Amino acid sequence: MQAYLFPGQGAQFKGMGGTLFDQFPDLTAQADQVLGYSIKACCLEDPGSQLDQTQITQPALYVVNALSYLKKVEETGERPDYVAGHSLGEYNALFAAGAFDFATGLKLVKKRGELMSRAMGGGMAAVVGMAVERIAAILEEHDLTGIDIANYNAPMQTVIAGLQADVGRAVAVLQAAKATMVIPLNVSGAFHSRYMAAARADFAEFIEGFTFGDLVMPVIANVTALPYRQSEVKANLVRQIISSVRWCDSIRYLMGLGEISIKEVGPGRILTGLLRANQMKGERSYGQH
Repeated sequence: MQAYLFPGQGAQFKGMGGTLFDQFPDLTAQADQVLGYSIKACCLEDPGSQLDQTQITQPALYVVNALSYLKKVEETGERPDYVAGHSLGEYNALFAAGAFDFATGLKLVKKRGELMSRAMGGGMAAVVGMAVERIAAILEEHDLTGIDIANYNAPMQTVIAGLQADVGRAVAVLQAAKATMVIPLNVSGAFHSRYMAAARADFAEFIEGFTFGDLVMPVIANVTALPYRQSEVKANLVRQIISSVRWCDSIRYLMGLGEISIKEVGPGRILTGLLRANQMKGERSYGQH
């Protein structure tokens, strides 16, 4: 068996996509039409240094992930048995599984990025070298009840989210408690936390106008770490905005299937590092949010 993993925000970099845009000119033209700007120029040249802005990052990654997947299928002549994506990457998993076509997925991602970019005043930080149970205990001990666990990335790699002031305090106390590393992330909002409630509500209204095709392969959901049920596609995508990304459990689910090859498809190798960390039950990789 084979599983493909698609990365999310944090994997972007100037130059990503390379020759993919020229290899898939029709889809690149579709992307330009949906977005209203050149996705090729955005990814390869990053004019105005906007690639790290959520409303730009998310559609850019979706496009590069999708084209990377199509190229891999074209080269191998094979499709995976299972797919999963980290946060934004879950849209690519659903695209691969036939839930929607390329342009429809991009329309959803464009709206998602716009809504999430409006959630100002929040922050996130990656905590490396400390078990999540210990993190939760320290946060409670210091009355940091406004902090949520955004990502369960690996046994010793967790991402927290909350208001900027609370995240700043949390970084200090976790560093004092001897976490190996506590790294504030370059984001404007507290993604995958209670503070995304307004974005969730607006996205729930937006997504009602879409219909989804039958899934042709199992997609592991961030919110449950289990395969999607067909009836849950809309609900899961809405819940995902405020829910923790259960990546660690998602990888455990895939590993529990038996003999399976798990490969990252898309820019960078963040998920490959997290996969290794889950397999080794250690952690040396950070940055996915």
